[in-house]
Amino acid sequence: MKGFFERNGPLLGGYLVIAVGFWVLVLIILPQLAMLDISFRNNLPPALVGSEQDIYTLSNYEHFLKGNPGNPDRLALFGIETEVPFNRVDLAVFLKTLLAAVFVTLFDLILCYPLAYFLGQSAIGASGRVFALLLIIPYWVNEILRAFAFRIIFGDSGVINTVLVGLGLIDQPYDFIRENVALYAGLGYAYILLMIFPIYNAIESLDHNQIEAARDLGSPWWRIHWRVVIPFAKPGITSGCTMVFMLTAGALAAPQILGGPSSLWFTQIIYQWFNTGQNWARGSAYAVVLLITCIIFVLAMMRLFRVKIGEIAK
Repeated sequence: MKGFFERNGPLLGGYLVIAVGFWVLVLIILPQLAMLDISFRNNLPPALVGSEQDIYTLSNYEHFLKGNPGNPDRLALFGIETEVPFNRVDLAVFLKTLLAAVFVTLFDLILCYPLAYFLGQSAIGASGRVFALLLIIPYWVNEILRAFAFRIIFGDSGVINTVLVGLGLIDQPYDFIRENVALYAGLGYAYILLMIFPIYNAIESLDHNQIEAARDLGSPWWRIHWRVVIPFAKPGITSGCTMVFMLTAGALAAPQILGGPSSLWFTQIIYQWFNTGQNWARGSAYAVVLLITCIIFVLAMMRLFRVKIGEIAK
């Protein structure tokens, strides 16, 4: 800490400490602790808050796992309906959301890695800045407007269906909205910069002579990337995947706008509990489950690929 103040001076150093401390404590830690506390309480009217009925309980988490005991979920097995001991609807949506977040993350990684490599190793000087600017300019438009633009593009009379029908590739417009193609494309596009720039920052610092040396030794292009570029860019890849996965799993606007009639995102269930259901305790419990699950998943992936948290923060 002494070295920090020596480098930045007492005025700037004090401001940074106060600003970061306020950000972390007031805007992140305290709201999360409040939500965690609410998740263990009963849903009571304001007049009963603090009364004898205001006690800690696990009922909100039990509802997430088991559903409503008074109205058990039913599942058809071999043509026979039977009760199931778990909340089939909410758990299915929860797992679907996590799997979709993984899919979007992999989609962005496959799409962004070649672009990041091109920007970091091939696009030099003015060309690199032009390509970076072309990536940033579309994000000057609000996220909600971009989501509605995707709905128009993928609509029955949108650009894609018009071109496909005009070329004779399909006889009638394809319902991209119902099949969630528009949703996954919109989510992938929404967070693409959070994937490409961490990878670009890592690849840019890679000495190009290492790539040339591997090429001179006869390594094919795929081995150069597998043995040289990807291990060096692993912190940037992990950072981008972490941000895209967390934001996709917690997205709300894009699923609301681009999701089909039968599509349901876990954040939409949380939103319904907080607003339509007016049950903040249950909504908080669902939000805590999503947060903890995402953190555990990210930490497990970091351990699997042997990436430390300090490497991501570089």
